Amino acid sequence: MPAVTDDVAAVQGASATSSTMGAGLLFAVGGALSFALSGPIARGLLDTGWNAVAVVLIRMGLAALVLLPFGLRALRADWQVLARTWRTITAYGLLAVAGAQFCYFSAVARMDVGPALLIEYTAPAAVVLWLWLRGGQRPGLVTIAGAMVAAVGLVFVLDLLSGGARVDPIGVLWSLGAMIGAAAFFIMSADTDNGLPPLSLAAGGLLVGALALALLAATGVLPVAYAGASATYAGHEFPWWAPLLALGVVTAATAYVLGIVGTRILGSRLASFVALSEVVAAVIFAWVLLGQLPSRMQLLGGVLILAGVVLVKLGEPRPLGPELELDVA
Repeated sequence: MPAVTDDVAAVQGASATSSTMGAGLLFAVGGALSFALSGPIARGLLDTGWNAVAVVLIRMGLAALVLLPFGLRALRADWQVLARTWRTITAYGLLAVAGAQFCYFSAVARMDVGPALLIEYTAPAAVVLWLWLRGGQRPGLVTIAGAMVAAVGLVFVLDLLSGGARVDPIGVLWSLGAMIGAAAFFIMSADTDNGLPPLSLAAGGLLVGALALALLAATGVLPVAYAGASATYAGHEFPWWAPLLALGVVTAATAYVLGIVGTRILGSRLASFVALSEVVAAVIFAWVLLGQLPSRMQLLGGVLILAGVVLVKLGEPRPLGPELELDVA
C-alpha cells in the first residue's frame, strides 16, 4: 500500500511540474510576442521624425506609470525588500531595460534590422556561457546542438544570405550593447532569491530606466526628437499618441511582467532560447503592419528556431522530482 501511495504522489508531482513548465512557456511566449511588437510599432514613429531617445523614454515612462501601483502592492508593505535589493533594481533598470531598448533602437537607426537582431539575439549563447563560467552549469551536447540549430534558423529568418544587408560598425557596437542588455534581462529576471515579486522588479526597473534616460535627455547628453505627424500601419494612419500608448502598455508593461514570470519558472537559459520566438513574431508583425513580406527561407528559419528551442529544453538538467526524493530517502 505505501508503494502505491508513493507512486501516486510521484505521478501527481510530475504532473504539477509539467503544468508549471507549461505555464512558464505560456508566460515566456506571451512576453516574446509582446516584445516583438515594439520594433514594427517604433519603426512607424521613427519614420515620422521621432528618434530612439524619445521613443524609449516615453515607452518606459508610460510602462512605469502603469506598473508602479501594482509593483508597490505586490511588496505588501515589506519595504525592507527594497532596502536589500535597490542595487539589483538599479542594475536591472540600467542594463536590462534602458540599455537594451536604447541600444537596439540606436542600432536599427544605423543598420538593417536583420543584422541588428542577429547580434542582439546572440544573448542566449551569452547566457549559457555566463551560467557555465559563473555557476558551473556546463551545457550538454543537446543544448549546444539546440543553440546551433536556432542560430542557423536566425540566419534564415533574418535573410542574411542574400548579401543585401547593410552593416555599419557603429551599429554593430550598438547591437552588442543590446545583446548585453538582453542577456542581463534573462539572468537577473531568473533570480528568485532576492525576494522581489515580478511586478515589483518590472516596475522598479522601468522607473529607474525612465529616470536615467530622462536625466540624460534633460542635460542634453542625449538629444530628443519627436514629431506630431500620424504614423502609418497596414495602410492606416494613427495619431502619434496611439503607437506610443501601445509601446508603453503592451510592449513594455505587459511584456516585462510576462517575461520575468516566465523566466523565473523556466530559468534564464531556457527562457532566453524561448525568447528567440520574438524574432519570428517580429517578422510576422512587420509583414502585417509594415508590409514586409517574409520569404520561404524566413519561414524555414522559424521552424529551425522552434526546433532549437525544443532541443535546448530536452538538454535542460532534470530537477529532482518526487520519485528521486523517495529513492534517496
